[in-house]
Amino acid sequence: MLRKIKLITLLIFFIIGSLSAQKADDVIGEYHLPNNLNIRIFKIDNKYYGEIIGVDGFKNGQTRDKKNPDKLRRNDLLIGKIIIKNLEFDIKNKEWINGNMYGPEKGMEFNLKITEIRKEEIEVIGSKYFFRHTIEWPKM
Repeated sequence: MLRKIKLITLLIFFIIGSLSAQKADDVIGEYHLPNNLNIRIFKIDNKYYGEIIGVDGFKNGQTRDKKNPDKLRRNDLLIGKIIIKNLEFDIKNKEWINGNMYGPEKGMEFNLKITEIRKEEIEVIGSKYFFRHTIEWPKM
């Protein structure tokens, strides 16, 4: 009898743990960034990408990629622009790693990592050289 109780308890803990564990596709969705861009994260061939789907409130109504380091791309529309590339899910650490993100407000690229998916937001770490910044992106 005691053995059955231990087995059932262990099974319950396993089920609860597996329900709360982050899965690779949990990152797919729409998010609002602090710079007032809205993005949609999607998957292609086991990598995750993000495209701009809304620019309301971004830089006083800016709709073009004015700060792009490539002068020929400065007239490109921001809507539809892929700004997150090559995120991969690290199954061991349950994080999305090795991504790059383009920030159109400064025309710069930086490294991107998503560390946690919560009910209402995701936790994101952006880094460039020795600088690192952790922020939350609310889900839309």
